[in-house]
Amino acid sequence: MEPIFNYIGMLLWSGWTGLLDYLAAHVLLCLVPAFVIAGFMSSMIPKEAITKYLGPKASKWISYPAASIGGFILAVCSCTILPLFAGIWKRGAGLGPAITFLFVGPAINILAITYTGAAIGFDIAIARLVLSIVFGIVIGLSMAWIFRKEEVNRTAEMAANGVFDQTAKVKPAVWVLFILLVLVLIVGTLQIDVLTNVYASINLPFDWTSGVGKVLTSVNLTFQGGLMIFMLIIIGIAAWKGFETIFDGFNRWTYVAFSLIALTILIAAPKEEVGSLVIGINGRFIGEIILLASVGTVAWRSFTKDELTGWIWETWKFVKQIFPLLIIGVFAAGIVKVIIPEAWVRTIAGQNTIWANMVGVIFGVFMYFPTLVEVPIAKMFLDLGMARGPLLAYLLSDPELSLQSILVLNGVMGKKKTAIYVSLVAVMSTLAGYLFGLFIASI
Repeated sequence: MEPIFNYIGMLLWSGWTGLLDYLAAHVLLCLVPAFVIAGFMSSMIPKEAITKYLGPKASKWISYPAASIGGFILAVCSCTILPLFAGIWKRGAGLGPAITFLFVGPAINILAITYTGAAIGFDIAIARLVLSIVFGIVIGLSMAWIFRKEEVNRTAEMAANGVFDQTAKVKPAVWVLFILLVLVLIVGTLQIDVLTNVYASINLPFDWTSGVGKVLTSVNLTFQGGLMIFMLIIIGIAAWKGFETIFDGFNRWTYVAFSLIALTILIAAPKEEVGSLVIGINGRFIGEIILLASVGTVAWRSFTKDELTGWIWETWKFVKQIFPLLIIGVFAAGIVKVIIPEAWVRTIAGQNTIWANMVGVIFGVFMYFPTLVEVPIAKMFLDLGMARGPLLAYLLSDPELSLQSILVLNGVMGKKKTAIYVSLVAVMSTLAGYLFGLFIASI
């Protein structure tokens, strides 16, 4: 019995450490702004502004390219795109364009494409870029056709409510604040010199070798990572007390939650030197200070408390719906990574067969990694003997079919739509990898 308990303990520890790493290094600078943007779109941007370009009655020649461009601009990773997808679909976007937005966003992340080319090869990078756009549109069109009866009923219901007959009137402050929020997301994630360069350093007066430092080191966390997890916990408490009853008015917990969210983004922005307590004040930190101050100023001066209340409530609803599923999915993915033997990579995915490419897709489902992290993992697979076809299948499926994404989509779209979407992505990724492998072998 003891070996069984030890094995279970190892699995739980892997899931736990994977979750800690996720929360410390991945959530704040992309996921938190994404939730805020999704809530903002849901409450501030009229349905007519969405349905004009992405709605069921919009021209396919406009709606699908617009969905592709929107996903490309806004998305950072699969977990970032989920609340944004839920937001635009709720506001009246057609199922097809919304699915295209969902697929293309994480798949053609400009950082991931560039990093893929540099680390693995631009043949893979270009194939990933082109196929992701094509697949996004094809899958969106397929979903719209499969569920065309539901879409007709949904369109008719919206038309009965006058959604498509009204003229969208959005005050300029809405677009100003929307742009500022998007910039918070971009500045927090974009890897360019002006943002990553360190312009000053702060030496924290702590002894890293004892106390809290030992505890954090034991779970592979830096001081900054541990502090961010702590901030997330107290944000959750403050938000529950300040946002759950927001329609009763702002209370002191509401303002505490605002302050903690802004402070946490600022804590996540500086660069921490590994193994030390030297914090580098970089361009990202400076940019976030300016943007957060601008967001606060525009929001307070240009919007009523009723408008802000609606924004807060919509954001809080998205958080309660999506974030717990993300946590469960990340924990489960950490466990599954231990279960899959590394030898399988060499023995099963070493040749360009349909089965090998299917295995690449399965790896993408169960071995989900944050944006950019999947690239060195793919390089590891390549070094272990994975063929380039299955490697592309993995890179196409990894941002789309992670366990947490499937769980969240099931909650947003329902089981039937999620099952068909997952099947389409899996089949197309498998075929793309196989055909790409044949093409590479022929040149």
